[in-house]
Amino acid sequence: QVQLVESGGGLVQPGGSLRLSCTASGFTLDYYAIGWFRQAPGKERERVSCIASSAISSFYYAEHVKGRFTISRDKAKNTVYLQMDSLNPEDTAVYYCAADRLCAWQDPHYEYDYWGQGNQVTVSS
Repeated sequence: QVQLVESGGGLVQPGGSLRLSCTASGFTLDYYAIGWFRQAPGKERERVSCIASSAISSFYYAEHVKGRFTISRDKAKNTVYLQMDSLNPEDTAVYYCAADRLCAWQDPHYEYDYWGQGNQVTVSS
């Protein structure tokens, strides 16, 4: 059974950091592009970052997280991470990871095949 599980969310103060994890079961993440998305209350889902499969080895970030968020992959743990630094209240959202063959970053409406259940991140003092 193909499954993605996110973890690492929670409550953090403005300026703080969190690291989200996306762990796969039933398939090897190394062969897939892994994207991070988020959805805030009352807003549409938006892309945050994507790491291409290891064979392609590319990274993509949304403009509003560049320089603050870092995506990485741990092959041994079959896990992709999203390190989030300098968080601000506008980063509050449910964060999802998703897997597909491609990041397809040039297509904002591209639909990924597999999705995690979501993980709440709240930035508040």
